[in-house]
Amino acid sequence: MTASAENGKSGQAMHKPPVVSPQAWEAAREQLLVKEKAETRARDALAAERRRMPWVAVEKAYAFEGPGGKVSLLDLFEGRHQLILYRAFYEPGVFGWPEHACRGCSMVADQVAHVAHLNARDTTLVFASRAPQADITRLKARMGWTMPWVTITDSFDKDFGVDEWHGTNVFYRDGERIFRTYFVNNRGDEQMGGTWNYLDITPLGRQEVWEDSPKGYPQTPTYKWWNWHDSYVPDAEPDKKWVEVSDAGEAAFRAESANEKP
Repeated sequence: MTASAENGKSGQAMHKPPVVSPQAWEAAREQLLVKEKAETRARDALAAERRRMPWVAVEKAYAFEGPGGKVSLLDLFEGRHQLILYRAFYEPGVFGWPEHACRGCSMVADQVAHVAHLNARDTTLVFASRAPQADITRLKARMGWTMPWVTITDSFDKDFGVDEWHGTNVFYRDGERIFRTYFVNNRGDEQMGGTWNYLDITPLGRQEVWEDSPKGYPQTPTYKWWNWHDSYVPDAEPDKKWVEVSDAGEAAFRAESANEKP
């Protein structure tokens, strides 16, 4: 270990936790686990409350530029009911232009899971910036990013609170009507990237039967819809073998939970 690692970046000595026996370590882990499980339940409850937030109608027609030309906000849904739209800063005046997008926005982009899993839950993820499509295409190829990424051409960023800072807006499509359902930025926005975190900010959630959702919301058996990202087929029945595997896993989890100390 180098001296800098031993002393920390500041050069000061690190105040390390005590070294204990495996039994004492396990006891400490179990004690922390109680709080972690409480946090998980609180997070689920917060997501349930988020699914009951009121909506606001989007009355203005917004235009973007995509790889194939002009597209509307409605087009960005790609026929799905939910749209997650992240405002990334990549444009003249942004540090790194034109070789790079904003460092923070680039870290978010690096963390985005394969969008096929979101698509399988009737959800589309799109990034939006003011850079021309030629620059966006070049940047995506250089950085290995594959999510849809469009160019803002009007007041969308100002109207939805993302003209001066990053943020994620969530929309729901009912026929051709569009509603804004949620918005998150700052520290809340930095956790985005994983499939579950994205779904938890949508009005429909993860759409699994364990969730506390309003009556009539779409829900399917837990785990059963999961698939390899190159194997999703619209309206396909869950794979029978995977159902067996996930059922066995759920049974083992329930048995373990039943034996937990109160």
